[in-house]
Order: sequence, then structure tokens, then C-alpha cells
Amino acid sequence: MPSSVAVSTRMSRQTSRDTARVALRRLLYMKGLRYRVGLPVPGMPRRAIDIAFTKAKIAVFMDGCFWHGCPDHATQPKANAEWWRAKLDKNMARDVETTEHLTAKGWTVLRFWEHESPKHVADRVAACVADHL
Repeated sequence: MPSSVAVSTRMSRQTSRDTARVALRRLLYMKGLRYRVGLPVPGMPRRAIDIAFTKAKIAVFMDGCFWHGCPDHATQPKANAEWWRAKLDKNMARDVETTEHLTAKGWTVLRFWEHESPKHVADRVAACVADHL
């Protein structure tokens, strides 16, 4: 649970800018690629693929450094540290579970960190899509 009602209220009002995902989607679109956004993961409620190429069965995830435990940029909150550690560990376990589930269903799963260059990521995704079509 958040450390206080004030913290909880402040966090619930934070908007998601999604800038890395938006930049990536724009670059992919400019490359002529068409995709689905927020496609539900088949057989896994409350989980969605950030960018999905359904014909090629490619799932692209752009993971946030804080929320998904980036080895280079993740930080550990000092307030309510035990609660946060458990929450972030669950997020990372859910990522592994989602990747394994999709792979078992024949999908290729690509995961990138939000700090990675959108151009570099778009090039890698486009190459993967080209290999699968």
C-alpha cells in the first residue's frame, strides 16, 4: 500500500505520457508498418501487448525502467520500501510469465526499455516483421 493517502492521490493523478511508445509507433508507421495497439494477450486477462503485428505474430513491449526493473536505471523507493519491492518484483514476474505464454502460443516477443532509442528499436522491429512475413 502507498506510504500515505497524499502519495496515493498524487500518483493516481499522474498521466502517462507514453512518449517512447508514441515515438516508436510513429516511426513504425512511417516505415509503412501497420499494427494493433493495446491488443489483449490471448488467454491472459488484464494484460495487453503494447504493439502487436497479428499476421506475423510479433508482440512488442516497451517497458518502463522503474516499473519493470531496468538493470541500468531502476531505482528503489525509500518510503514504504518493502511494499514497493514486492510490487516491482510482481511486475517483473508478470513480464516473464507473459513472454513465456505468448512464446508458447507461437508469438515472437520483443522487449525494449523506454530509454532505448526509438529509431534503433523501430529498425529492429521492422527487421523482425520483415523476417516473419
